[in-house]
Amino acid sequence: MPMTAAHDRLPYRPCVGVMLINRDGLIFAGQRFDSAIPAWQMPQGGIDSGEDPRTAALRELEEETGIPPGQVDILDETEDWMRYDLPDHLVGKIWGGDYRGQEQRWFLMRFTGTDSEIALDTEHPEFSEWRWLRAAELLEGIVPFKRDVYARLIERFRPHLAA
Repeated sequence: MPMTAAHDRLPYRPCVGVMLINRDGLIFAGQRFDSAIPAWQMPQGGIDSGEDPRTAALRELEEETGIPPGQVDILDETEDWMRYDLPDHLVGKIWGGDYRGQEQRWFLMRFTGTDSEIALDTEHPEFSEWRWLRAAELLEGIVPFKRDVYARLIERFRPHLAA
């Protein structure tokens, strides 16, 4: 069923995302805690009112992985906002029904700590498990409605990623 005109008029939720890579250029992916099906994704989340996107990205990373700002180097960021639309069956069911999808600013960060320092048991857990993936593996595991954004991110940040 196509998105209705009412859904079309909904705004995009302002959001940030983090492509976190390790020293080998592998990408952090977490399995969403609230999903019964495989739904691997990178850390992401909303921007608080008045918050700078870079600050939001560092906050979201720590909230979702336990990794503090001092354990990452920011290597790059997207110049433009990247959008995705929710599938029709999710519009109206998440984020209070106020948004049609997300508009994201993405940051590429290198993790400088050790794997043992990654802690998913945060105050509001997002992920049930995590792993380091190659770009192709990440694309295979992402939900289809986010795949285009992830493919564009991989191309944008490719020089930093594992071959």
